[in-house]
Amino acid sequence: MPDPLSALRDHLAPIEDLKTAAAVLAWDQETFMPDGGADARAHQLSTLQSMAHERFASDTTGELLDRAAETVDDPESLDTAASLVRVTRREYDRARRVPSSLVAELSGAISEAKRAWAQAREQDDFPAFAPHLERLIELTVEKAEAIGYEHEPYDALLTEYEPGLTTPDVASTFATLREDLVPLVDAIAEAPQIDDAPLHGSFPQEKQQAFGERVLSDLGYDFDRGRQDVCAHPFTTAFAPGDVRITTRYDESFLPSALFSTLHEGGHALYEQGIAPNLARTPLADGASLGVHESQSRLWENHVGRSRPFWRHYFPLLQEAFPDALGDTAPEAFYRAINRVAPSLIRVEADEVTYNLHVMLRFELERGLINGSLAVNDLPRRWNEAMDDTLGVVPDTDTNGVLQDVHWAQGAFGYFPTYTLGTLMAAQLMEAIRDDLPSLAPCMAEGAFAPLLDWLRTHVHQHGRKLTAPRLLKRTTGQDLSADAWLRYATTKFGALYDLS
Repeated sequence: MPDPLSALRDHLAPIEDLKTAAAVLAWDQETFMPDGGADARAHQLSTLQSMAHERFASDTTGELLDRAAETVDDPESLDTAASLVRVTRREYDRARRVPSSLVAELSGAISEAKRAWAQAREQDDFPAFAPHLERLIELTVEKAEAIGYEHEPYDALLTEYEPGLTTPDVASTFATLREDLVPLVDAIAEAPQIDDAPLHGSFPQEKQQAFGERVLSDLGYDFDRGRQDVCAHPFTTAFAPGDVRITTRYDESFLPSALFSTLHEGGHALYEQGIAPNLARTPLADGASLGVHESQSRLWENHVGRSRPFWRHYFPLLQEAFPDALGDTAPEAFYRAINRVAPSLIRVEADEVTYNLHVMLRFELERGLINGSLAVNDLPRRWNEAMDDTLGVVPDTDTNGVLQDVHWAQGAFGYFPTYTLGTLMAAQLMEAIRDDLPSLAPCMAEGAFAPLLDWLRTHVHQHGRKLTAPRLLKRTTGQDLSADAWLRYATTKFGALYDLS
């Protein structure tokens, strides 16, 4: 008879396999599935996800958890056994509160909503998507009520992505960030603008793909354990440490779209490929939180990919790839262009400074959708008003406004704050990294990223979900979550770029 911990792992492994099978189908749905497969795919995903939920939320899981817990000396230890019991218990207690019928209903509604969103976005037709969004909100609130919360229903959704944080925690952090961010945006707006002409031109897709894949490989992404495909909304998915896939999208007239999407998704993928193999087929084989996951993508995209040392190495190679578009461009002009700050309509293409305003806007809107203070039919108007108030730009279409992100169609309420939380975490991690690796900039200028990746593998990646985000930050940086490091970084970098006093 297996020992209690082995019995628990044996029970959890096929449940994780069901979740992974659903993830494979979801990846295919976004990449290669023909439109005619949508109805069948909705049923398939609903079946797999409800089966996984039923097995995980069963009495058997609880009994095995109780037995395994008796073998653990220190329940807060980073030991794999203690972590498995601790994290599984947290997820089990949450899952027990959500009926399998609601999981299946949500899964089916999400599949339908994603298809409706794609059509509505293409046709600029928010009213066609609105009934699907209303249904998702109704089901999501039902889920939040079943789970329970401390302050408001949004808490129950947020903790799915960011365990250990509440809605007031996020609101307070965002308020502190906004206090110094808005004056920085205003000061930049009053300074002479940077020319981004080098980024506009003819950039054939096949050459962009070749350049992006070379950079990914240099950073440490293992193509023997992954692949890159094309998708309307870039994402990363992991089926196992040996199968981590990313997607990107290309714009042949604007270089940054694919370039920084590739770096961003590559950061997510490096995290997944770095999780310790012995955590596979358990609830520990994932990122500590989505904020921590986002810290990895924002770190590689911005602190590395938008830095001078990075382009000292890669700009000559980029010029070789695109001699007609960039042959006469000076390296400093390119560096300044990719760091240009200007309010824009599209979040995924926003600059480092205004990006967080996009995220905070979405946080407030979806919080209103969940607590009932904002009706779905009023969402486009409120979106446009908030864009005007926050960024001074107003979408000309709903496609470029309220329909631009897929998250709400995916039922991912509570997800948006993690983008800014991850941005703040990335800055905190980078301060610790620079203290430990004083030669980091010269290494990057030579195209040597192993020291950085090794640091991240040691301090972040290998642990999977053993640590919550607050505990991981405290362990690696000695600090709690704070906006201070990012504000120092942004004020220094963009103060120099825009000659701010």
